[in-house]
Amino acid sequence: MTGKPLWVILGPTAVGKTGLAIELAQHVGGEIVSADSRQVYRYMDIGTAKPTLEQQTAVQHHLIDIVDPDENLALAQFQTLAYSTIDAIHTRNCVPLLVGGTGQYISAVIDGWSIPAVPPNEALRAELEAFARDNGPQALHTRLAVLDAAAAANIPYQNVRRVIRALEVCVETGQPITELQRKEPPPYQVTVHGLTLDRDELYAQADRRVDQMIEQGFVDEVERLLSMGYARTLPSMSGLGYREIAASLAGEIPLEQAILLTKNATHDFIRRQYTWFRKMGERVMWHNIRQVDIHNWAEALHRSL
Repeated sequence: MTGKPLWVILGPTAVGKTGLAIELAQHVGGEIVSADSRQVYRYMDIGTAKPTLEQQTAVQHHLIDIVDPDENLALAQFQTLAYSTIDAIHTRNCVPLLVGGTGQYISAVIDGWSIPAVPPNEALRAELEAFARDNGPQALHTRLAVLDAAAAANIPYQNVRRVIRALEVCVETGQPITELQRKEPPPYQVTVHGLTLDRDELYAQADRRVDQMIEQGFVDEVERLLSMGYARTLPSMSGLGYREIAASLAGEIPLEQAILLTKNATHDFIRRQYTWFRKMGERVMWHNIRQVDIHNWAEALHRSL
């Protein structure tokens, strides 16, 4: 490996990435580049488990609070911002730590995806969303499989947004998205650490975090977003818990049910995260977070500089 260091800390939601990354950054003079597709949104703090102001003061964080909830941040935009941020951290002789659970964001950065420059076609997206609502996400996924079998094999049918994007690229360019996505790894010395826990313990920890979010004012946060005019149908509001709490506020379901649905959705999301991480192969060095010695990590990072 050549180039300046880039340490990646990935793992499922609720495993404890934020706290560990902050501790490591404090040991090595690091700055954190967030790789979380929900923490990019302003005003969405509690439900996305965004680092607190105290945590962001303790260690410099980047790519948090960069778009409003009704704005779209394309993957290509995130990748460009990440590269410029990482390079700027290097110029300050600091260590960039790419930290998060959004596997697509992380892969786009460390693999150097060439992302098709196809702007959103809102009319087409609305048509495909309506098709998924009327016929089910599996039927939409089948349409993608006909046009781009490779993309369909890599995108779960439940991830309607990614299925729609792949279809959009096919329709707009006449080429499968997999043929347009080339890889040219960036000039960094990349080290990838994965944090994990026993699955039952992780689910229990995730459930406790949902309860803590409610105690911290998650319901008020969703109510405030709705009062600001951000509809619960927005992609940003598809984050864990937001639509469930919004449905409770609308009187459609009791709060207790919304909380239970959020916990179940979080378990499903964790399973999908692990599926993505497994595709990243042996380059991910996995650690039970309970057994991580932060001093050993700091020494290893210093040796790599």
